[in-house]
Amino acid sequence: MTDGADGTGGESLYSLAHLTLINATAPELVYIAARAGYDSVSPRFIPMNVPGEFSPSPVSKDQVQATKTALATTGLSVLDVELARITEDCDPRSFERALELGGELNAKRMIMSAWTNTRDDRNFLVDCYAETCELAEPYGLTVDLEFPSFSRLRNLDEALDIVRAADKPNAGILVDTLYLHLSRVDIGELLHVPGELFHFLHISDCLPGIADTREGMIQLARDARLYPGEGWIDFAGIIERMPPVDYSIELPNQSRVAELGYEEHARRCLQHAKKTFGDARSHRRMPDLAAIQGQEDNHGQRAH
Repeated sequence: MTDGADGTGGESLYSLAHLTLINATAPELVYIAARAGYDSVSPRFIPMNVPGEFSPSPVSKDQVQATKTALATTGLSVLDVELARITEDCDPRSFERALELGGELNAKRMIMSAWTNTRDDRNFLVDCYAETCELAEPYGLTVDLEFPSFSRLRNLDEALDIVRAADKPNAGILVDTLYLHLSRVDIGELLHVPGELFHFLHISDCLPGIADTREGMIQLARDARLYPGEGWIDFAGIIERMPPVDYSIELPNQSRVAELGYEEHARRCLQHAKKTFGDARSHRRMPDLAAIQGQEDNHGQRAH
């Protein structure tokens, strides 16, 4: 853990995101995370049917009981559940079983992203997101909208627009450090987001080049992310521009899984993340966000 996840002196949780070990079932994910030293897990209760994804239904009676047993045995918590997708035929009520299960497991968040194919469906996106927030609220869950670079919402401003329009008390924005890079989002834009919308951060690293095709970005995002500190991403700059949050390590890399196995890959993800974030916090004192905002505003005025 590290300091200040809740802004009141609490500690940030380190969670193992399911995409890191997408072949594992939810209970397997819990046991691996516990042995590797994590505080939490981020299980996928709404499958996306991507290549290699686990086959048993995560909401079947047997899998739910096995997941609950694993959590009780290890003492790990559930940080967030995933993945509610807005598609053309989206019915937010279809997410309710996963939301209910998240509530049963005392999860804090639900991840949502948009995968429609048109650019004139803003009202539909707002309605689906707002209804999902309403469904999630009784279970104590925020709904954190993510912006994968190859999805319908491709940058921070587009996601923030939907969240602001929905105007729900349990709304949130999920930043993935890889997608910040792929979408060419200036980290200064993080200061434009109200701090209360940031709840946790998806962590992985990558090399400086940006794939110039959608297929290339998908391949990188789902199969070749790097450990924090191995690549290009400015983690210190990111955390300076966000309030204290929890960290979910989403780091699929099939070649390393094949070389190291599930548990050692998960362990190295965590070791690199803790070193990188520990170094960032010890070497760069957390400055006042208002001061950074003023500096960047002044810089922008000079530039014009």
